[in-house]
Amino acid sequence: MKKLIAILSLFAMALPLQAAAQTEKSLYERLGGVFAIAAVVDHFSDAVVQNPIVGKTSKNPALRKWHTENLDRLPGLKFMRTLWVCEVTGGPFKFSPTKPGKTHLGLEAAHRDLKISPEEFDEVAAELGRSLDFAKVPPREKGEVLAAFAAHKNEVTAGYKTK
Repeated sequence: MKKLIAILSLFAMALPLQAAAQTEKSLYERLGGVFAIAAVVDHFSDAVVQNPIVGKTSKNPALRKWHTENLDRLPGLKFMRTLWVCEVTGGPFKFSPTKPGKTHLGLEAAHRDLKISPEEFDEVAAELGRSLDFAKVPPREKGEVLAAFAAHKNEVTAGYKTK
């Protein structure tokens, strides 16, 4: 009987822990859903265009050209970025790449011709961090978003060749 009570006590203690783990919201939910994500992507996308390292005055000719001659495509890019972030963070929306990479969420094909250097990637990540700060995203969620972004660094910089 003592063994049965001890076992039941362990189950009783474990149930609230399991329930807490199961009720953990996804990063998508903790960020505030599609509207909050779209607001961050909107701010971020506009900031990247103005960024002197990766935007319209970049030393990288491909980035400079994109941010000066292709701005008519920016609304669509914001939409695609929003879908990508929504899916990466566990939301219900699915990203469908215009240039499929090696994996469903792979970004190498979409960025190869831009010849983005690791340092340029890091500047874009810093701009994303500033946009998350602007939106007052809490530190935990900010870190998770930046980690998800950083996980694709090798794909995004795949077209870069050192001189």
